[in-house]
Amino acid sequence: MATLCRECGTHFEQSPKNGRCIACGSPRLISHAELDSLSIAHIDCDAFYASVEKRDNPELKDKPVIVGGGKRGVVAACCYIARIKGVHSAMPMYKALKACPDAVVVKSSRSKYSEVGRQIKDLMRDTTPLVESLSIDEAFLDLSGTEKLHGGSPATTLVKLIRRIEDEVGVTASVGLSYNKFLAKTASDLDKPRGFAIIGEAEALDFLAPRPVGSIWGVGKSMQAKLMRDGLSTISQLREMPEDDLIKRYGVIGKRLSRLSHGQDSRIVEPGSKAKSISTETTFSKNIRDFETLLHRLWPLCENVSNQLKNKNLAARTITMKLKTSGFKSLTRSRTLSNPTQLAEVIYREAKELLEPEANGTSYRLIGIGTSQFADPEDADLADLLDNSVESFAKIEDAMDEVRKKFGGPAIQKGRTLLKD
Repeated sequence: MATLCRECGTHFEQSPKNGRCIACGSPRLISHAELDSLSIAHIDCDAFYASVEKRDNPELKDKPVIVGGGKRGVVAACCYIARIKGVHSAMPMYKALKACPDAVVVKSSRSKYSEVGRQIKDLMRDTTPLVESLSIDEAFLDLSGTEKLHGGSPATTLVKLIRRIEDEVGVTASVGLSYNKFLAKTASDLDKPRGFAIIGEAEALDFLAPRPVGSIWGVGKSMQAKLMRDGLSTISQLREMPEDDLIKRYGVIGKRLSRLSHGQDSRIVEPGSKAKSISTETTFSKNIRDFETLLHRLWPLCENVSNQLKNKNLAARTITMKLKTSGFKSLTRSRTLSNPTQLAEVIYREAKELLEPEANGTSYRLIGIGTSQFADPEDADLADLLDNSVESFAKIEDAMDEVRKKFGGPAIQKGRTLLKD
């Protein structure tokens, strides 16, 4: 069986008998029948923020590190040592320090992490032009047709790339390799940190069968709970249901669930040539203090951004609200959704929660709304479609979009659009 040394990249037609690389002596070997034929990869850096901090301060190497705010803040990220002790992202800092009292807390530095992420993406694009960024520290890569360019299979090229990331950037990453995006992303979580996992086509169905439905990319807690209430706790049980039945029961997500349960994912790796953000704003003729009046101005901006997302075939993970005071001081507030969205109503409701604490009597002259961290629209609003309210939002907007296509934008509006200032 074809074998690859994950340390030096040496390729063997058969696995060495002593379980070590003949070239460098490393035991970090990976063997797989489809090793040389798979080309879709997902690369995800290991505990990225914490790894960057440990890189920059070697004294932190063997210590539990938490990246985040002060005692009243939350955990933005943490290293694997802290994770073993029960710390996880989004945990209140006081709980994190109670679980891991010897942790070193480091203030987050978004600009530094962004620069390191850019360096990693540059190395990826040196390897293949087909790089689809998912976040600051992860991406899909399609290495089809790169064998002659790099003098080896995609798997061999990935080992070399990971070595470059470690040597030139100073952080580690894990790789998932498969024949489609869903399984590549699934594989990248199987062997962290410094992992390299493969899911081949021949084994995909058997591999997926016992896994919980919640392990399907895009299935959130509410969706998983609904599936389990319906007696569908494993992917094999999901696979046994006809696709038409799943669509009737769960709507558009039913088709996705059926295809992924069979290891099918036709989405291609799309390079980051699309817009990085979509936003719009409005400056008031008179300054506004009142929360309800600000909301009235916010709604059409959300509709505008939603329309742009739909027209450009994008879905957004991050919602950002912008305000400018009468004294020309700008402030922004953002939140990242568990699943991306295209819906104006979802954008509006998230923005409303961002706006409410800022509507404290301050006088504003401008408000804006923006979206970023784009994803495939097939992944949009999936987990929340089982929430009756979100499903209703989608149906209403679809109906409104159809009317507007026939009769123009002003032909149909929501009631809040007609409110006066």
